[in-house]
Amino acid sequence: MSSPAWGTAPTSKIVNQISRHVQSGFTAFDMADHYGDAEVIFGNFWSAWPHKDAIFTATKYCVFHAMTSVTREDIQAAVAERCKRLQQDSVDLLQFHWQYYQNPQYLDALRFLAEDDRVRMIGLCNFDTKHLQTVVNHGIDVVANQVQFSLIDARPTVKMGAVCLKHNIKLLTYGTLCGGFLAEKWLNKPVPDLYDPLITPSQRKYYGAIQTWGGWDLFQDLLRTLKSIAVKHNVEISNVATRWVLDFPYVGAVIVGARMGISEHTDSNLASFGWSLDQEDQDEIEKVLSQSKRMEMFEVMGDCGGEYRN
Repeated sequence: MSSPAWGTAPTSKIVNQISRHVQSGFTAFDMADHYGDAEVIFGNFWSAWPHKDAIFTATKYCVFHAMTSVTREDIQAAVAERCKRLQQDSVDLLQFHWQYYQNPQYLDALRFLAEDDRVRMIGLCNFDTKHLQTVVNHGIDVVANQVQFSLIDARPTVKMGAVCLKHNIKLLTYGTLCGGFLAEKWLNKPVPDLYDPLITPSQRKYYGAIQTWGGWDLFQDLLRTLKSIAVKHNVEISNVATRWVLDFPYVGAVIVGARMGISEHTDSNLASFGWSLDQEDQDEIEKVLSQSKRMEMFEVMGDCGGEYRN
């Protein structure tokens, strides 16, 4: 669930759309402490839903400011706030973001989270490989790391994937559809006008990534290749892009941003399941990717999460 920066809708309409997602089989929801009222609205839905055990709730505790000290009371208060807003006694997955690596107290914060019975599982958010390994080395049990991963931004394949495989940590990926650019809508289309009011904040960000990766012309070649594969499997471009990421063994799930009450893609998203890309598909995609600057992106942006800290 996204923040209001991607558009707003009446709460009743949002709750109805959440219900439709659950009825269609999408039962895991991801949000964050700083996504406006996302936790509150989801909590209203969850409290009224009769089959609560079928719902998986993931949210985030993000520390963007410099903390001079981390106390157990601070961490407990943050967990209590998440539970209160979600109207739940515990959180299935609490993902932790820490902005300033030079302050090692993130390890204390994670230890306090691990000792809080209200946190069923701990995940990380936008941690790079080095600091993910540090967390593991300190004996803190984390099950996931949420990072960007797409055909355009494949930085997790450089270092992160191997560490995740070794320690049985799954990546929860976002940005997999590049804010909606990896879709039929943009096939054979000119460079977007970033000042168009219909362009979302995500698209402004991911357009920059596309330019770094190889530019709009090469991106169109990629879309045409994905379209050919989509026709072969009777799916859409977005499904092929999603499947490409899901087929990595260290990926646990792709998080598709949902502008609840504004746009609806439930049925098309379902088509990402029940099949895999064959070797011919992978080879065709690789022909395009090999022309890109994908490795340079790692150097320019840094490891996973580096774009938020550079």
